[in-house]
Amino acid sequence: MKVAFFGSPAFALPVLEAIRTQFEVVLVVAQPDKPVGRGLRLTPPPVAARAAELGLPLAQPVRLRRNADFETAVRGSGADVAVTCAYGKILPASVLDIPRYGFLNTHTSLLPAYRGAAPIQWALIRGESVTGTTIMQTDPGMDTGPILLQEELPIAPQWTSLDLSDALAGQAARLIVTALKRLGRGDLVPTPQDDAAATHAPMLVKEDGFVRWTDSAQSVVDRYRGVAAWPQTTAFLGGARLKLGGLSVEEGGGQPGEILGVDASGMLIACGGGAVRVQTVQPETRRAQPAQIWASSAGVGAGDRFEL
Repeated sequence: MKVAFFGSPAFALPVLEAIRTQFEVVLVVAQPDKPVGRGLRLTPPPVAARAAELGLPLAQPVRLRRNADFETAVRGSGADVAVTCAYGKILPASVLDIPRYGFLNTHTSLLPAYRGAAPIQWALIRGESVTGTTIMQTDPGMDTGPILLQEELPIAPQWTSLDLSDALAGQAARLIVTALKRLGRGDLVPTPQDDAAATHAPMLVKEDGFVRWTDSAQSVVDRYRGVAAWPQTTAFLGGARLKLGGLSVEEGGGQPGEILGVDASGMLIACGGGAVRVQTVQPETRRAQPAQIWASSAGVGAGDRFEL
């Protein structure tokens, strides 16, 4: 089985490694290099960097539609099947039709739940206790193709998006190898998705990290877990933008956003129901610091109130 692999971020690396130990990877496709850091140095995505280390054929097309050179490269690779994992671009039908077995996609949700770019983050924000990995046959839609394999993964209550991403990457790596072996034997049965049951997980924006103090304490913490990688949790006090860290649910009551107390264990803030404990605060252009130290230097204490 000759495999073309489409992926870009570090999340996709375990999947690439699992595939190459069992099959012949004849082409790796990743997004183009991008400017990174203050110096805006052009940097390859992790999958492209790893492909270069391994000496695997690599393509980084800027566009996919009406790109005859890229289609020729995919066709010339001789791939029997292609696998996508967090590649980051929608594939046109002209590319999907090239491998004889088409494209298999690893999606980090139990489809049709959480179709879209950020299923890990939205599963946490919405307080799910179980998610999983779906191996699907890719079609031109947004995660709408038939399901080939699916496996659940319980979400630990303390996990952030970083923890859940690591767990799902390992699950996806194991499941895609199983799917490819079964594909070669011809015993994968496609199951159409129930479009009526679909939910969506759009790409995050900075505002998704803003604390909604009128929500329940659990909802505030769930959002904190979901946006831990990016954009992180942001709150506003007296016009100042602050990043909050180490949030946990505690008992307490008051006006939403009201600071109920500050001590060595952190800052207690009322929500729409219950309260959250905040361990660290990071003002703009400064490093994160313990909440008690920040509150003392900022002259903030019980009775002050975060903006809603």
